[in-house]
Amino acid sequence: MKRSAENKLRVVAVRVDSQIEQRLRLLAETTGRGQSFFLQQIIERGIGAMEEAWLPAQTVAQIRRGEVPQIRQVDRSTPDLFSGKGDAET
Repeated sequence: MKRSAENKLRVVAVRVDSQIEQRLRLLAETTGRGQSFFLQQIIERGIGAMEEAWLPAQTVAQIRRGEVPQIRQVDRSTPDLFSGKGDAET
């Protein structure tokens, strides 16, 4: 597929535990594929489950119809489910 402005891949940075990075590197080195290939596979295969768990049903339904909503500002005054505190408290 020829890359264009519409289908250009985006770069996303993520921090992972050293053991996860080693496992990813092992996959890449053993198979001759890049780490990015495996990260893309992991994201594509898991994002649906994350959307269903974290997004409102109406938003998930829009996504399934191919209508990905625009990102809007999120009110961070509510607690973060991972850390137990919101950005407003820091």
